[in-house]
Amino acid sequence: VQLQASGGGLVQTGGSLRLSCAASGRIFSSRIMGWFRQTPGNEREFVAGIRWRDSRSYYADSVKGRFTISKESGRQTVHLEMNSLKPEDTAVYYCGRSSQWGDWRPSGFGSWGQGTLVTVSS
Repeated sequence: VQLQASGGGLVQTGGSLRLSCAASGRIFSSRIMGWFRQTPGNEREFVAGIRWRDSRSYYADSVKGRFTISKESGRQTVHLEMNSLKPEDTAVYYCGRSSQWGDWRPSGFGSWGQGTLVTVSS
């Protein structure tokens, strides 16, 4: 399965964006889909994750209450709705998949595709 992230762009502080992650094949119910972000010189960091089977979600503290992760089962797509954006949300956003709920380390995820750049201006 290959993943392709899209939907990034330039937005002002306080604005919103919706990212999408499309899978080229079927996402099995046991899978965990996650959004991560990375800035130059820094490690990739976890943002949000969702379990395909029951849509259980988990968020990094930095985005809790502002970002919402969701899925479209029929389209094998995961979305990340980002509201109240801040300049510190500026990063390249990637999606990945995992089989282990609770392990939010980037090393636990795979099938990384090209990311999508989000820039939040102050």
